[in-house]
Order: sequence, then structure tokens, then C-alpha cells
Amino acid sequence: MQPINSGQFRPAPLPPTTARRAVDGGSALVSEAVARVMGGRSKSVDAPALPRDPAPSRTAYRMSRLWLTPSFRFFMRRMAPVLGIAACVAIWFADADHRQNFADSYGAVKREVQNRPEFMVKLMAVDGVSDGLAQTVRDVAHVEFPVSSFELDLEGMMERIEGLDAVADVGLRVRAGGILQVDVTERVPTFVWRGPNGLELLDHTGHRVAQIDSRLEFPNLPLVAGEGANIMIAQAASILRVSGPILPRVRGLMRIGERRWDIVLDHGQTILLPEKNPIGALAQVIALDQAQDLLDRDVTHVDLRNPSRPTLRLTEIAHDDMRKIKGLELGVSFQ
Repeated sequence: MQPINSGQFRPAPLPPTTARRAVDGGSALVSEAVARVMGGRSKSVDAPALPRDPAPSRTAYRMSRLWLTPSFRFFMRRMAPVLGIAACVAIWFADADHRQNFADSYGAVKREVQNRPEFMVKLMAVDGVSDGLAQTVRDVAHVEFPVSSFELDLEGMMERIEGLDAVADVGLRVRAGGILQVDVTERVPTFVWRGPNGLELLDHTGHRVAQIDSRLEFPNLPLVAGEGANIMIAQAASILRVSGPILPRVRGLMRIGERRWDIVLDHGQTILLPEKNPIGALAQVIALDQAQDLLDRDVTHVDLRNPSRPTLRLTEIAHDDMRKIKGLELGVSFQ
């Protein structure tokens, strides 16, 4: 075995195909190595990746803080939906055709509901008054049946019925069965007033009840006369209450000058009451009549206009008799 001479060593040449493969494989290896080197260098050159910051952004932070405000939450949960719906409705109603269609539909539905049988009124019942006044109430109400209860003007009917002189109070309601119930409180006449417009009936407050043609229509009611007597009807009633013993003889009360009263009795007698405290003055006359039969004498007027100096006016016959008596006392004869 011969020693290998390093200086003389020559590798055997490779086939062309094998050489090409070796070159290609070496190039691939070189490329992979270069890529690894470059990748390592790029990693070494780039900054290391920072960890993700868990803190929110500034906008998210502000929104979170705003949501913690009670007023903002109330607005977003309650007011915002309402405003949104209102805006949509306003936009829809901004169109004239939409408004007209809505009005037509609403009117049709309203008429259909109002004209249902259960809402129709067919009759009127008037209670609490006489037949004559009941007919007057029907005429004043002026309702054409059948009519829907929604179309009844109850306030207007009440004003017209209360405007009647004979009506003190009125109540209106729609009863089951389609009946318009009218409950009327009728004024009760307590006086006959002979005033500027003739004979009128008055209630206890002096309110006019009705016009009459003759005093004989209400002979049991006391008569008052004179201008302003209707205003002082309460005082007239008090005077009549005090005049109990002589009440059967009282024909009426006369208001004089809108200041005081005269009591007119039968047999042509008159009691002139003062302007102040007429009831007290009348009590004095009644006491004198009960003690001395004052009103059974030939007296035409008992003048109490000055209560400190009551004055009596005698009849003509009594006056002549008084003159004769005085003449006899003085020794003078009268023919």
C-alpha cells in the first residue's frame, strides 16, 4: 500500500448530473442559512413586542363615566326612545296626505263607536215638576231622539233649563236603556207680588217664579206690593211670622219708597211701620191690640214711623164723635 501524498491528491471528477444536483442542493442550503441569518438579524433589529395594555381608551373611559350618571341613564333608557318615536311620528305627520288620511280614519272610527246601539238615547224623563213645567222643560231642552249620548250638550241643556224662572235646580244624566233623566227642583211660590210688570209669583228668596193674570189664582198666598218689595221679601216673611194674632186680617204688605213697610188690614186699617226695627214696632201694636182691642176700634191708621210717638188716625165718624165729646166737656154744642 502506497502512502497518500497530499500534494498529489485529486478528487475524482463527478458526473455532470450529480454535480448539478450538488450545486442546487448547496444553493438551497445556502439560501436557507441566509434566511435563517436574516431572520435572526431582523428579530434582533426589531423592538421586542409589548404586552397588550388592559386599560380602556380615553373615549371608552369617558363613556363609562358618563353611563354612571343617573340622569344620563334615565335619558337614554326613557327619554331617548320617546323622543325617537315622537320624531318618527312628527316626520310622518309632516305630510299633508298622511294627516288627512289619519283624520278621515279617526272620524270614521269615532262615528262608528258613537252610533252603536248601547250609546243611543231614545227617551227623556222629567221628574220633580208639574206637568206644565215638564212640557216647558222638554221644549227648552230641544232634543231630537234618537241621538247618540256623545252628541248631547248636557251643559247647554242645563243652562237653558236653569234659565226658567220656575226651576231652582236641575240635574241631567243618561240612564241605562237610553233614557235622558232630568231631575228638576221646582221653585215653590210663597208670595204674590204686585209690581211694575203686574202680578208675579215669588219664592222665599224673592226670585220670580211665574207671571199670573189674577190674584184669585193663588188666594192663599200673601200679597206684597210696591217697587223693591221683591228684594226685601225675607223681611216681609219675618213680619208676617210676627203678626200671628192678626194674620187672618192681613191683606198684604206695601213697600213704601223702597225704605219701609205698611201692613194693610181688612176694614180699611193700615199699620205704618218704621224703617228701622219694624218687627219690634209691630210687636207693640199686637200687644196694645191684645190688651185694649186697639184694632177693634174706629182706627184707620196706626202710625209707628216714630216709635217714641205712636199716632192713631180715627175714622170720620169716630172723629166727629170725639169732637162732640170734647164739646160737651167744654160746654160747646156742635150742630
